Amino acid sequence: MTITTAAPKLLAHQVPLTLDSGDTSFVLICTALVLFMTLPGLALFYAGMVRKKNLLATLAQVTGVAVVAALVWVVIGYSLAFGVGPTDHWQALLGSTDLFMLQGIEMDTAYKSTPKLPEYLWVVYQMTFAMITPALIVGAVAERMKFSALLLFSALWSLLVYAPVCHWVWGGGFLGAQGVLDFAGGAVVHINSGVAGLVAALILGPRRGFGRDMMAPHNLSLTLMGGAMLLVGWIGFNAGSEWAADSIAAVATLNTILAAMTGAVGWVVFEWFERKKPTLLGMVSGLVAGLVAITPAAGFVNPAMSLLIGLAGGGACYLAATKLKNWLKYDDSLDAFGVHGVGGIVGALLTGLFASEAINALGVGADIGKQALGIVVVMAWSGGVTAAICFLVKAITGLRVSEEAEIEGLDTAQHGEQLHP
Repeated sequence: MTITTAAPKLLAHQVPLTLDSGDTSFVLICTALVLFMTLPGLALFYAGMVRKKNLLATLAQVTGVAVVAALVWVVIGYSLAFGVGPTDHWQALLGSTDLFMLQGIEMDTAYKSTPKLPEYLWVVYQMTFAMITPALIVGAVAERMKFSALLLFSALWSLLVYAPVCHWVWGGGFLGAQGVLDFAGGAVVHINSGVAGLVAALILGPRRGFGRDMMAPHNLSLTLMGGAMLLVGWIGFNAGSEWAADSIAAVATLNTILAAMTGAVGWVVFEWFERKKPTLLGMVSGLVAGLVAITPAAGFVNPAMSLLIGLAGGGACYLAATKLKNWLKYDDSLDAFGVHGVGGIVGALLTGLFASEAINALGVGADIGKQALGIVVVMAWSGGVTAAICFLVKAITGLRVSEEAEIEGLDTAQHGEQLHP
C-alpha cells in the first residue's frame, strides 16, 4: 500500500518551492554581504567620523539598532511587508499578520516572486535590509541621542515606517503597482532613512557647540575601512536584489562599482575646486554617495548610464552635505540625509530617465513622473510618522542625553566604557 502525504496548505503569498541550488547559493552569499554592510561596515564608517568620546557609543548604537530591527522583522515586520492583505484595498497599503513569528513558513514553501529560493532565505535576505535601514538614521542623531530612546525609536520605526514602505514598493503595494521602480532600495532604504534622519535631527536639535566647536572626525582610517566594507557589501545589496545568479545580477554588480567610482569623482571635484585639497573623507563620502544613487537603478540601466548616475549622486550629495546644511543650519551629524536622502532622490529620478528594457524588461514604462510620485509619498510618510514617533519616545524615555553627558561623551555617560590612550 502506498502512503501519500498531503501537500502543505499554502498561504496567499506562497508558492511551492522549486529549488535552484545555484540561485540559492548566490543569495545566501549576498545575504552575508548585506549583513557585513551593517556589522561591521556601517558601524566603523560612522564610528570613525564622530569624536573620540563618542566612538564606542556609535558602535553600540548601530549594533543595538540592528538587533532590534532584526527581532521586529521576524516577529511581525516580514508579515506586514510581504504578507497578502485580506482585500485588494488592504493589500495596497499593508500585508497581513498571518506570518506572525514566521508561522506558516515551511521548508518547502517559497515567496511568490522567488519560487526557486526557500522562503526562509527570502526572510533573512530581506531582514538584512530591514536591519541597515534604521541603522543609517544613527548618522543623523549621533553624539546626542539616548541609547534607550534610540532602541525604542528603532522598534517603532521598523514597524510603522519601514514595513509599510517596503510593502508599498516590493510587497505588492500601491507604489509598485503604479510602476515605481526601485531595484534595491533607493526609496525603501535610502530616501526613507535619510528623511527620517533629518526629521529626528531637527527634533533633537543641534549638538552642543555645533557651528562653534571643532567636531572633526576622530579616526578616518576607521571610516575608510567601513566605507570599503560598504562598497564590497553593496554588491550583495544590489546584485542580490535580482534574486538569481544571472545577467542582470552581473550588470548590477558592474553598475554598482562604476557608480561608486564616479561618485567619488563627483564629490572630490567640487571639494578640490572649493577647498583646494582633496580629502580622504571626501573620497569615501563620494563612494558611498555614488552607491546610494545607483541603488534604485542598478538592475535597470546600462553601464554608461551608471557612470552618469554616480557622478550626479556624488556632486549632489556634496552640495547637500555642505551648502544645503550650512544654509539651513541643521545638524545632521554624519550627513545621513545629505548622502542617503539626497543620493536616493537623485538615483530614483534618474532611474526613471535611464532605465532600459534592453537591460531589464521591467524597465518598460519607466517614467520620471512615476518615480517622483514614489519619492513624494515615501518622504511624506517617513517624515510625518518619524516626527510622531520622536514625540512619543520623548514622552516615554526622553530623546536626548543631558548636557553633562554630552560634554562627558556618550561612551562613558551611556555605556560606562572608554577608549584608552
